Amino acid sequence: MGTKAAVIGSGNIGTDLMIKILRVSESLEIVAMVGIDPASDGLARAGRLGVATTAEGVDGLIAMDGFDEIEVVFDATSAGAHVANAKKLEPYGKILIDLTPAALGPFVVPAVNLDEHAGARNINMVTCGGQATIPIVAAVSRVAPVPYAEIVASIASKSAGPGTRANIDEFTETTAHAIEQVGGATRGKAIIVLNPADPPLIMRDTVLCLVDAPSSAVRDEIIASIEKMVAVVSGYVPGYRLKQQVQITEIPADQPVHTLAGDAAVTHQVSVFLEVEGAAHYLPAYAGNLDIMTSAAIAAAERITA
Repeated sequence: MGTKAAVIGSGNIGTDLMIKILRVSESLEIVAMVGIDPASDGLARAGRLGVATTAEGVDGLIAMDGFDEIEVVFDATSAGAHVANAKKLEPYGKILIDLTPAALGPFVVPAVNLDEHAGARNINMVTCGGQATIPIVAAVSRVAPVPYAEIVASIASKSAGPGTRANIDEFTETTAHAIEQVGGATRGKAIIVLNPADPPLIMRDTVLCLVDAPSSAVRDEIIASIEKMVAVVSGYVPGYRLKQQVQITEIPADQPVHTLAGDAAVTHQVSVFLEVEGAAHYLPAYAGNLDIMTSAAIAAAERITA
């Protein structure tokens, strides 16, 4: 038997988490699915799969038989709900994996900084855009300083549920902060695009970094660092890949990059184009934005409890 886990939130992300744990996790055992809507598809599926359920929210979870044996609680609700959930769960010493933009605990991107926060009781998985792009910013910044990094996450509108839409502002703010704190950029900027195309397109991410890299050897090292990082992330998110080769272009002397990078020296722009295809465990393959969140959360939980 593995480490017992519960999922709070019976929407798309929570349901995908549950099914991923059942199908692919070798060390986690899902024992409870928690929601607030008795008619939700997530609770219905959990019941059919033999997972205990409650529609009474976190209070119902605490009251469930076997609650004391649960070590990990994934929160896939919303930023505001997580604040309340964390407060109620704090006395019980559970490990909380926060998939909302609440950011009560440290930002964690498994490929970059999980080991630094392995002892934390509440870790934040940033955002889908953050999980996809921050590893790239970190890969660049470990080779050369990054005065400015900008990411654009384009996701299918159909994959953005009411929780995502209600947290758009938190998405951009949380991701921008994490680009700096985890990615290592001096200044971070995040943009999200809800693409209404039909049929839906899979997640695409663009990462732009301004760097001081006048040496061709340094630029080659940046490319190698990025490719290595992509391989690490794809180890727990199989659909994560470069869409095309990394581009590093010289910045013209008359381009006003000081508006972004301040007084820092900047010689080149690094452009990285990614796509994330979902594993289609529960959600469609185009919903790579949700898949990368659940995959990263499970990878974090498995390593923390190992």
